[in-house]
Amino acid sequence: MTGISVIRGKIIVITGGARGIGFATATALHQLGAKVAIGDVDEAKLKESGTALGLDVYGKLDVTAPDSFEAFLDRVEQELGPIDVLINNAGIMPAGKLIEEPDQLTRRILDINVYGVILGSKLAAQRMVRRGTGHIINIASLAAESPTPGLATYCASKYAVLGFTDSARMEHRGTGVQFSVVLPTFTNTELTAGTTGPKVLRNAEPEDIAAAIVALIAAPKPRVAVTRVAGLLVTSMRFIPKPLAEYTSRLLGMDHVFLEGVDTDKRKAYEDRARGNNSEI
Repeated sequence: MTGISVIRGKIIVITGGARGIGFATATALHQLGAKVAIGDVDEAKLKESGTALGLDVYGKLDVTAPDSFEAFLDRVEQELGPIDVLINNAGIMPAGKLIEEPDQLTRRILDINVYGVILGSKLAAQRMVRRGTGHIINIASLAAESPTPGLATYCASKYAVLGFTDSARMEHRGTGVQFSVVLPTFTNTELTAGTTGPKVLRNAEPEDIAAAIVALIAAPKPRVAVTRVAGLLVTSMRFIPKPLAEYTSRLLGMDHVFLEGVDTDKRKAYEDRARGNNSEI
């Protein structure tokens, strides 16, 4: 990883930081000397992760609740200092047919994946603009630019994050506040449990996404795709006729990865949590 001198001492908040990409990112940044604070709704996992890293600040954070988000940011600034970077990472990815998706689940996906990102960005930007410095990094997905059967609402939510972040970045040009978006491919976390990913392309590891975020903090830019090969493939699809793009997607197996191709037993624990069948996200 690069940028150790830039990262050291920065105060960085990560939502959904108790596991997966969030935890890998917290680990990488903590090792580089950043002052990291993680928030998550899963208090048991949060305590385990925060203790393992030896963090000074970690706590329960519901990204869909303004009072919870505001209170967490207040606590970070009181105990660590002004926030330099907010990484909006919390998100869920339930899979299944659209016509079988309960309205409650549709709203849950949009509340966490879209409203949570917008809320966190707004609250952080209000603080950062006053100081004339800061960086907001929103975790979207290559699914934002790659329609995927079985993930219709998830794709919509990540498309929204991409559009929101690009718009906010343009709106805040000249304020000293940076906005960036990260677009991971299939990543080997619980989100993809029970699935195999597209043919030919390798899945990313959480550490790959973490490394990209570290590089983004060290040298901000509007967006980064991980992996680079997957990002180039998705981008190339814009320049060919849609029927050919969709045929290519089918050749990669993407028409059934999140439908008939799911190992439901291996995915059950994640789906239960994502769907709110218990209290954890």
